Amino acid sequence: MNVPVESVRLVDSHCHLDFADFSGEIDQVLDRALVQGVQRMVTICTKVTEFDRVLKLAEAHDVLSCSVGIHPHEADHHPDVDVIRLVELSKHPKVVGIGEAGLDYFYDKSDRNRQQAVFATHIEASRQSGLPLIVHSREADEDTVRLLQQGAGKGGLTGVIHCFTSTQYLADAALEMGFYISLSGIVTFKNAEALRQVARTVPHDRLLVETDSPYLAPIPQRGKRNEPSFVRHTASFVADMLGLPLADFAAQTTANFHRLFRKVPQDGVIA
Repeated sequence: MNVPVESVRLVDSHCHLDFADFSGEIDQVLDRALVQGVQRMVTICTKVTEFDRVLKLAEAHDVLSCSVGIHPHEADHHPDVDVIRLVELSKHPKVVGIGEAGLDYFYDKSDRNRQQAVFATHIEASRQSGLPLIVHSREADEDTVRLLQQGAGKGGLTGVIHCFTSTQYLADAALEMGFYISLSGIVTFKNAEALRQVARTVPHDRLLVETDSPYLAPIPQRGKRNEPSFVRHTASFVADMLGLPLADFAAQTTANFHRLFRKVPQDGVIA
């Protein structure tokens, strides 16, 4: 049975709306998201050199917030950025998180030692700013956990493992440190049963949903350009997987989102 759109309140905790895929279409993309009950979105920075563009987009739309950070793919190719600079940029009201940052040993587009150094900088910036860390981790569970534990040991670190596709080990370690687990459209894919098994073990008050758009459109939109409105499909799938009504799951994940991203306004739908 379909839940009326107006009874569902969702968020897209991770998207990339500054990418060229959405050029000239942002207003329509946001309108479609609002129609599907997606009331808040965080557009994610991947290069500090392009932060001004990301921020400008967030400033132009009340439903958008943003982050500041360097994706691990960019670690080799990005000018040095220190903790002080990241913390200073994060003071803007629209900036609600640090990242995305982390480790990607699957593609290895940057030297692993350099990835670790840049990740450590973001971990410290998250601690000092008090903003959640948005973590990218692929085929790098042990080093991800080690660096996060080092930061968490100093206190004041929180965040989310975005687009989670990793092992029970990373999930358990992240949850132990107070982190959240965010599920993307990948959880709906037929070959993602191992991910679904891990997702079922995550406490409901630690789950988030996201699109990572323009990538990873969920079933039944797989193969299309992803966009925030499609987060409803992922939320519906996970709700069914967990045996929860969609409206309840949407309310839970939205509450989780606001508990983590404390700078995001909670004033309902903005037309």
